[in-house]
Amino acid sequence: MDLDQLRQFDAVATYGTISAAADELRMPQPTLSRSLQRLEQELGHQLLSREGRHVELNEAGRLALEYIRPMLRDERLMREALDRLSHEANVLRIGTIAPAPLWHLASLIAERFPGVMISSETIDQPQIERRLFTGSIGLAICLEDLRFPAFRSCHLMDENLFVVLSEHHPLANASSVTFHDLDGETFQLFNDIGFWRGICDRHLPHSRFIVQEDRQVFIQMLRNPSTIFFTTDAPQNDLDEMHTGHVVVPISDDDAHASFRLLARTDGDERATRIFDWARSRCRQDRDE
Repeated sequence: MDLDQLRQFDAVATYGTISAAADELRMPQPTLSRSLQRLEQELGHQLLSREGRHVELNEAGRLALEYIRPMLRDERLMREALDRLSHEANVLRIGTIAPAPLWHLASLIAERFPGVMISSETIDQPQIERRLFTGSIGLAICLEDLRFPAFRSCHLMDENLFVVLSEHHPLANASSVTFHDLDGETFQLFNDIGFWRGICDRHLPHSRFIVQEDRQVFIQMLRNPSTIFFTTDAPQNDLDEMHTGHVVVPISDDDAHASFRLLARTDGDERATRIFDWARSRCRQDRDE
């Protein structure tokens, strides 16, 4: 049981249907339904009465909600207190939807502002928007601009998704593949991949994902020539140095190509403003070269 499941249950209680809650949470309905079922299994009680598309809390669900909402409130208050502590400690907080653009931004910061300490968190687009609005993060990395005068944005980097297949796989010699071609395969995934996990869930509904929490364990699993996994062309990855027995194939779907934006408040603190201006100028130089 995790806080995301509790937030999802609270959303269903608030909006009354799985579809409305899924829209608010910006997640697929089947994914939300499976998450709620796992919550019920973990608690050992059915919490929802289901009739067609309509759901409502049963007696156990109403009791659970009395405990869940204070827990979510306490979690929010804890985050606010930690945010204040972080601000007081002179740490720049950055929210990102994926790890690779954060690594890129961190390298730019280290290049020009080596004394700046950063604290980062991988969150989704709605959370990015809320936290940038409230000022609890100083910079944000996402896929969409916030089209309000209070925010500035610039292109940060592009990232393209590839699948790594056994050299004996039927698709190994393809010039490119689609998610449809790959649906039904079993993939090794690392846990901390940000929004890319949602892309996998949405486009590969019949696939199995073996998720590794430990980076070293994940790397060891990739040494098996039969393992199928994903990689990208982010600067930290070297597509030419894959393990023996593997081939790297581009994925042609639009959702396999991400263009990341760096966002900042126009009234942000001086440190965030200087970092934004530096990153924007450096990224423009890189694109012009």
